[in-house]
Amino acid sequence: MGFFSLHQQFTNLAWGLAAAWLWKGVTSLTGMRKLPDLSRIDPATLPSVPESDGADLTVIVPARDEEGVIGQCLRSLVESTGLRLQIIAVDDRSGDRTGTLMDQIAGEALASKSPHRVEVIHVAELPAGWLGKPHALATAANRATAPWILFTDGDVMFGPRALELAMREAVELGADHLVLLPTILFHTPGEKAVLGAMQAMASWMVRLWKVADPKARDSFGAGAFNLIRREVYQHVGGFEALRLEILEDVFLGMRVKRAGFAQRVILGRNLARLRWLEGTLGVVSLLEKNAFAVTRFRTLLQFLASLGPLLHAVVPLAAILSGGWNAAAGVLAYVGLILVYQASSRATRVPAWYALTFAPSVLLLGWAMLRSMVLTLYRGGVVWRGTLYPLTELRRAARQNWLQSDPKPFTQSD
Repeated sequence: MGFFSLHQQFTNLAWGLAAAWLWKGVTSLTGMRKLPDLSRIDPATLPSVPESDGADLTVIVPARDEEGVIGQCLRSLVESTGLRLQIIAVDDRSGDRTGTLMDQIAGEALASKSPHRVEVIHVAELPAGWLGKPHALATAANRATAPWILFTDGDVMFGPRALELAMREAVELGADHLVLLPTILFHTPGEKAVLGAMQAMASWMVRLWKVADPKARDSFGAGAFNLIRREVYQHVGGFEALRLEILEDVFLGMRVKRAGFAQRVILGRNLARLRWLEGTLGVVSLLEKNAFAVTRFRTLLQFLASLGPLLHAVVPLAAILSGGWNAAAGVLAYVGLILVYQASSRATRVPAWYALTFAPSVLLLGWAMLRSMVLTLYRGGVVWRGTLYPLTELRRAARQNWLQSDPKPFTQSD
């Protein structure tokens, strides 16, 4: 009796997962098609960049110990066409030549009589109660003069017309906050496999095509490309409200959406490019800082979340191996996964057949999530770029950020 009961529970679980992935696959296929793609839009159909007395856009680039990439990032910004930029580069306590390179490129831009102005801020000390990146972003934002601000990262490379087209698309869509999904550069098939699995699992947390729906809970923010109207950034509290937030880009997006502003996600192949994963195992170090923060540093919830990938990896394969109707459930689960991968390929450039690598890839993600929690608990906090941020402070800030993630709704009188 016990065996048959256990077998029935496994059957129910297998078919439940199959139905869930099929539903997710179909809705993702239809939904992702709704995202505008700048690489497929005729620029002549877009409105002009809004006129401004000074710079049209302030671009903020924080970096710490990124001498290998900061030069190509800033030079790509200086080569931007179609608008005038105030570029603020923040050297956040770097121990390498990051700050020197920033100063050098600022000098080059000045000597070349570029229409863009490059300013450099050197942060020598981190004030108490701040994480390094939010502090760098907030410090630079206080010097922003343009009506729009782009928050980006020091490893992103921009096409010459990327910022112009993004600004014009934001005006066309009536967006207050616009996220351009960057093009990820891959060096190995393993990197594609891991990114595909990450995107498949992330599809359960946020539906990118629903971000534009003011009635949907879905919101989004990306450190590589957060374009926001300056008055909106100020209205939601800026990064001063996210001083100890590890997921500062995500929570900025959440605050914008919940305050009632118009948020949009768009595509645009090769307009903004970056190397996000350094090898297949790069996701382990990448999630070391971020993964525990997703569950707001709640140990039990993080442990259960780490088991989720195990469930999604093992059950469909076990169902296929068990034969009979269970095998059909396992196959249907993979059909759903293939549909999800196909839908996401517009953004990830990961072919749908990589769904066949889902099981080992998602197990790696589960391990990375569990490792993030264990290391944070062992160290008493998150270690990032040489700085220890105490867990007690991170948990306190996480609770506050979650409770205060609904800023006062915007009204015309503001």
